[in-house]
Amino acid sequence: MKLRIDKDRCTGHGRCYGLAPGLVEDDEFGYGQIVGDGEIPAAQLGAARSAAAACPERAVIIEE
Repeated sequence: MKLRIDKDRCTGHGRCYGLAPGLVEDDEFGYGQIVGDGEIPAAQLGAARSAAAACPERAVIIEE
């Protein structure tokens, strides 16, 4: 599974990198950006799901 962020939807709330800091970080403008290639390790799947569920714009997406 991979995690991605739809840059057109993201408004920089920061919930994603607050909930999944190993998978998402903030860029220089405070918007979320994926760390690495977006692959979600099994141990971080819960954090990825939390980040996706907490995004008000639904910009954080888990791809199967």
